Amino acid sequence: MKREEVERYIASVVETILDGTELSLVDVEYVRQKDWYLRVYIDKEGGIEIDDCQRVSEKLAEVLDKEDPIKEKYYLEVSSPGIDRPLKKDKDFTSRYGQKVDLAFYEPWEGMKAVTGILVAHDADTVSVRKIVKGRTDAKASVIERKLIATVKPHIDF
Repeated sequence: MKREEVERYIASVVETILDGTELSLVDVEYVRQKDWYLRVYIDKEGGIEIDDCQRVSEKLAEVLDKEDPIKEKYYLEVSSPGIDRPLKKDKDFTSRYGQKVDLAFYEPWEGMKAVTGILVAHDADTVSVRKIVKGRTDAKASVIERKLIATVKPHIDF
């Protein structure tokens, strides 16, 4: 299976495992970093605990051992996505409307490699933010093509 196929398959298996629980699937990554890693990110209201990760990992490992869909040797990791995880799904974006986000670009956009702003809207092709520059928030939202954006993450004030 190709990487994308593995991720889709694992996502469907994990969704079945999580059905009826308060846990939700955030993302699945199948990546090569010297070795192959199958990373499953889960979450729930109030945050997840190590026991949540362990239960999901054990149930997923049972399915993977039985069905053996991945031919390469890999390491399975089930964890929290973390507070600064990139926004990827529609629900990630909509849950952050009205909040600060950090956008990083592949190439400079309006002369900037990164922008902090208030997330206003999104669709399949664009993200709209009211830029924050030197402590001032723009009154009008900037509409930015998603193909220009490398990542969108929640802004964390320290």
